[in-house]
Amino acid sequence: MTRNDIQFLWALLILIPVFMLSGCDQTNTETGLDVDAQGHIAASQSTRKANSEFGQELSWENQEDFEQAQRGFLGGSKDLRIQHADGRIIWNQPAYAFIKGDAPPSVNPSLWRQEKLNNINGLFKVTKGIYQLRGHDLANMTLIRGQSGWIIVDPLTAEETASAALELARKHLGSDPITAVIYTHSHIDHFGGVLGIISEKEVKKRGVRVIAPQGFMEEATSENIIAGIAMGRRSLFMYGKNLARSERGHIGSGLGKGPAYGTFGILEPNEIVNHSGQEKVIDGVRFIFQFAPGTEAPAELTFYLPDFKAFCGAEIVSRHMHNLYTLRGTKIRDALKWSSAIGEAMTLFGDAEIYFGCHHWPIWGNRKIMDFLTKQRDLYKYIHDQTVRMFNNGLTPSEIAEQLELPESLRKPFFNRGYYGSLSHNVKAVYQAYLGWYDGNPANLNPLPPKESGTRYIDMMGGADAVIVKAQEYYKKGEYRWVAQLMNHLVFADPDNKKAKALLAKTYDQLGYQSESGPWRDVYLSAANELRHGAPEKGLDMAVIKGVLEKTPVSYFFDSMAVRLNGPKAEGKKLTVRISFTDLDESYDLRLENSVLHHQKASLQLQPDVTLKITHDLFVRMLVGQLGIKEMVFSDDLSVEGSKLDLVSFLRLMDKPSANFNIVTP
Repeated sequence: MTRNDIQFLWALLILIPVFMLSGCDQTNTETGLDVDAQGHIAASQSTRKANSEFGQELSWENQEDFEQAQRGFLGGSKDLRIQHADGRIIWNQPAYAFIKGDAPPSVNPSLWRQEKLNNINGLFKVTKGIYQLRGHDLANMTLIRGQSGWIIVDPLTAEETASAALELARKHLGSDPITAVIYTHSHIDHFGGVLGIISEKEVKKRGVRVIAPQGFMEEATSENIIAGIAMGRRSLFMYGKNLARSERGHIGSGLGKGPAYGTFGILEPNEIVNHSGQEKVIDGVRFIFQFAPGTEAPAELTFYLPDFKAFCGAEIVSRHMHNLYTLRGTKIRDALKWSSAIGEAMTLFGDAEIYFGCHHWPIWGNRKIMDFLTKQRDLYKYIHDQTVRMFNNGLTPSEIAEQLELPESLRKPFFNRGYYGSLSHNVKAVYQAYLGWYDGNPANLNPLPPKESGTRYIDMMGGADAVIVKAQEYYKKGEYRWVAQLMNHLVFADPDNKKAKALLAKTYDQLGYQSESGPWRDVYLSAANELRHGAPEKGLDMAVIKGVLEKTPVSYFFDSMAVRLNGPKAEGKKLTVRISFTDLDESYDLRLENSVLHHQKASLQLQPDVTLKITHDLFVRMLVGQLGIKEMVFSDDLSVEGSKLDLVSFLRLMDKPSANFNIVTP
């Protein structure tokens, strides 16, 4: 194989996405306005009025959440900055120090309140024997004292943040060893930092128990693989990755401040929870587990500590309305199953005197806990039942989202507010789960794509200049949703129109400032940022997820290859490629026919056109870009048998999708 062949192979084997894009340098391109460094303008009079009048029925004077969030504080750092090995700051708590006092005009006051609470960070005593580290990452890490050491629940997103959190805990609580790790569910903010607190070697040597719900490993390693490029790009909008931390930028996600973009890893569980009521004694501590798959995560558990009367709700309950659909793009979550799981927890653990979760702060007292669980249970069931009622009466998703309101008993508690999910997009998720994307109106069955429809709309409305004049009038009236629709048509019809992009950007600013949902705010403000400055310039940093890829079944990589096959280019081609992992003693046949790529365990009956022999370690190092071309060319861990030209021809059929594709422009 030639050096060029190897180089091409290396480039195309970068298959697995991770939602990590570097920010690009920002410059201010708007002048003559009150703008910040990224170009975000000041809150308009309409936005000031909307935010000042927002939530008049809410109990702003109630300080119980702040008391609960600070209860049991043992220590922390006001200057909590956590670095990656390459020098990047991956966690910067002081960047949010501006979130204090009353909400500025550019932030919804309810979201501001939530992010003041999420700013409270450090080590906290929940009760004797149970401690939490909050504000070191998007999620919480919980420590439960066993007879001989610590049981760790959910070791955060990144190795760096988990290590720093454990260091703080040991400073105050002692350096007892870790005797068990529990993953409550399969989202990376609850397991990705595990190698920062314990190594695989230590787990095996000391017999450390690693406990997870059934299906955890499959879900944890497959998340984002098929649709990861698109999900990764969209997650930058959802979490405001490239926004300044400021009153006109990112202030938090509602769920927490945001994910730590550090180094991700995973340890395979050696014990499984697969049914509700399952009991275990872990390092002398009694646990009763609830198996809750298909709720907030495909693989999820909660647990109860009967000797403490303490219930860990994982993420089936949170101090906000959660997502039935996430804006980064995921499969719809089952609102009815979710509500039922909360109801089951109430039945199983109804005598709980302490609630603690994997996000936010605890609740003490059975009456308060039951009120919280009841209203969270009924929140998701109400959204489900009323959406179904309304679509059975013929209403479309947008009509239901506009009309459906929660009853006062469910909308007034702060813990049910839409800080992360929103009533609007959760309603649409329920509709989609039952009826799909089509609303029944044939005009929406086969509409023109955005650029073509935008061009025609603008022409029908008298051209770009006339539309801008009219849109500016609506902007002055504060009709920002309508201005966004108008200007979106114009930007897609004429993406070089600077006036249109500027008006749309400042419209998105106002919509972001008024949003109670942290992700909605970040989406709007990220859109405004990219209209002004363009999409990020840098691509993916694969090295951060190497620890997860090493534990990912190689068959998942081939699923990713299949969705990157360019069907039109592959038409009429037929080929079989065998990939043999010499250190795993595993071989797979990739068969191309009918412009479709299939994979299966290698068959003795099948004669491949070409065979690539490679070690799994080399394969993963190639995936994360840790291997240079020269090293690969001379590596003894890679060889090709058969037609090298066939291999190169096969690989040239694979798309290399861009991780910084346009979203707000064509």
